[in-house]
Amino acid sequence: MTDIMACVDTVCCGFGTLIPKVDLKSTLNAAADPSAEYGATQREILSLAASANAASEIQRWPGYQSTPLVPLRGLARATQVEAIHYKDEASRFGLGSFKALGGAHAVSRLLSREIRAYTGREKVDIDDLLSGKYTEITHKITVTCATDGNHGRSVAWGAQRFGCQCVIYVHATVSQGRVDAIAKYGSQIVRSAGNYDDAVRQAAVDAARYGRFVVSDTSYEGYLDVPRDVMQGYSVMAEEVLRQLPSDQLPTHIFLQGGVGGLAAAVCAHFWETLGPKRPRVIIVEPAKAACLFESAKAGHPVAVHGELDTIMAGLACGEVSLLAWEILRIGAHAFLTIDDHSALELMTFLAEGRSGDDPLVAGESAVGGLAGFLGSAQDLAQRAAMGLNSTSRILVFGSEGATDPALYLQIVGQPAEAIRKTT
Repeated sequence: MTDIMACVDTVCCGFGTLIPKVDLKSTLNAAADPSAEYGATQREILSLAASANAASEIQRWPGYQSTPLVPLRGLARATQVEAIHYKDEASRFGLGSFKALGGAHAVSRLLSREIRAYTGREKVDIDDLLSGKYTEITHKITVTCATDGNHGRSVAWGAQRFGCQCVIYVHATVSQGRVDAIAKYGSQIVRSAGNYDDAVRQAAVDAARYGRFVVSDTSYEGYLDVPRDVMQGYSVMAEEVLRQLPSDQLPTHIFLQGGVGGLAAAVCAHFWETLGPKRPRVIIVEPAKAACLFESAKAGHPVAVHGELDTIMAGLACGEVSLLAWEILRIGAHAFLTIDDHSALELMTFLAEGRSGDDPLVAGESAVGGLAGFLGSAQDLAQRAAMGLNSTSRILVFGSEGATDPALYLQIVGQPAEAIRKTT
């Protein structure tokens, strides 16, 4: 790995647009191989075939529709790139985040497996679950997970939709607004001490004790199948992007939020297997206070970071890497970046006010990570060169959540999300 530091002291200005400065640290991935084939090892984790099956199921859920791919033309001019597209997940199934695709899909897959085992039937499809055909069986099943907010909300929503019980663990710093958003889907909430990773362990211990089924978005030794289903659900976003963009406008760079790596690996894998050597550069972005992927990239193997992981980007406050995600990213990611919390807060307001001349966007705390990573890279000549950014670059970012904590969003931005939406 090669370390590059870029701390921008002034606000970047291009074509009359003021852009929030982003304090950035980055490391290039020496193991990245742009010419590497998407091989059997990766395909066992995530594949286009499994993605097609996930999409087929998810598209039959009531309320499914592709989320918007928003061009940020003003910001592209200001940062002197050809295009920026923002995949806006704020409207996904009314849950406000991309997590709706993962947790609920994994719940449906788990229930189908359990019903087949109980009944001996060879096939149980999503329509059987949606119709309540096997409620007598599913009602006896309890799913559980730990969450920073959005994944637990998806699991709880999926449990309610598909007819099983649910227990969600939240750690000490998860806001009450996020807890309430989960509880409204009928889940039992358990508040645990420590950070996210401590809650993951507590959920697993209690699941073994009480006979529950863990539906986690992170994988670890001995626990791989369900997180694979979660990530495969996320790949639906990538497939939507490929349908939404003309073939000559596909991205050259994708800046993706880190967390445990599930979102990043799902998107990276889908573009990698689909486009092969023509795939875009994938750059992973994390909070400086919770940078397990960044530290793993520097070390060349999974590394845990410890402490409170106290970042405003709550959905990215993860200290341990998903092993499945790492297997994709250790070769597939071009670089790993960290950003400071202040940059995320500034960028939320920047987007809400439409300061670049683009339509205002409601972006939650974790939604802006990828875009902040791009802006930090664009603001420094050495960093632009390291990331391969120029006037022909086409940037893709994923706005992974809307105002999933409305009270916190109002506190940060100064306006409620509803008022911003009315201006667009």
